[in-house]
Amino acid sequence: MSVDLNNESGVEVDETGLIRLATFVLDELRIHPQAELSLVFVDEPTMSAYHEKFMGEPGPTDVLSFPMDELRPPSDEEEPPLGLLGDVVLCPTITAAQAAEHGRTPDDEAEYLLVHGMLHLLGFDHGTPEEKAEMFGLKDRLLAAWADQRDR
Repeated sequence: MSVDLNNESGVEVDETGLIRLATFVLDELRIHPQAELSLVFVDEPTMSAYHEKFMGEPGPTDVLSFPMDELRPPSDEEEPPLGLLGDVVLCPTITAAQAAEHGRTPDDEAEYLLVHGMLHLLGFDHGTPEEKAEMFGLKDRLLAAWADQRDR
């Protein structure tokens, strides 16, 4: 599994922990062991520019996902396809600011948003109530499994 992290934000993040989480999620979802994922941490002006350019929305956001090869988790009988997952872009200052609103620490919020962004890369969405239930249910299961595994 190749998980690259580039912190351009000027804010310290738990790089090792987030790479471990990303690798854990990819393993849990049976993504090909040679798949590539890029994590990028940016400042608010950069996130604002990305949010406007790619989503047509003003101001910064917490996480953006840019899928590359449209990889999907394989079914039990399928072999996982090889390819590039894409980029998950996070803004640590936004993450830290909204953590308290969600009853999480800044590190927990970063983990939550990382998994959220990764699921978007893998084709999950939350545009309908059914899609939201599936995506958020999977995100909750992955984060609970991560917390259990991490704490051992």
